[in-house]
Amino acid sequence: MKSYLSIIGVPYLLELTNICIILEDIKKILKSNYIFNNVVLASKPRIVKVSPKLDITIIWIDIWDAQSGSKAKGLINQRFNVESFIATIHGANMNPEVS
Repeated sequence: MKSYLSIIGVPYLLELTNICIILEDIKKILKSNYIFNNVVLASKPRIVKVSPKLDITIIWIDIWDAQSGSKAKGLINQRFNVESFIATIHGANMNPEVS
């Protein structure tokens, strides 16, 4: 079954390059963080800029999960660093198909 999560607090502009975050950056961030070690994405992550004035995005991810939703439950409310930002994982309903 799929579980749906959102990651709030990821920067839109990466500090080192000053370039907008893209799908490959998100995949690298997830792969490099131990809390995602046993997580398999069910579809490509989607990136939504929160506001034209803020340098924050919401990343929507769908993961393959057990019937009980145990992987998602273990991720919800986890925090991790992305550059100088602190991102937080939240549970979500089926999310929008945006990029």
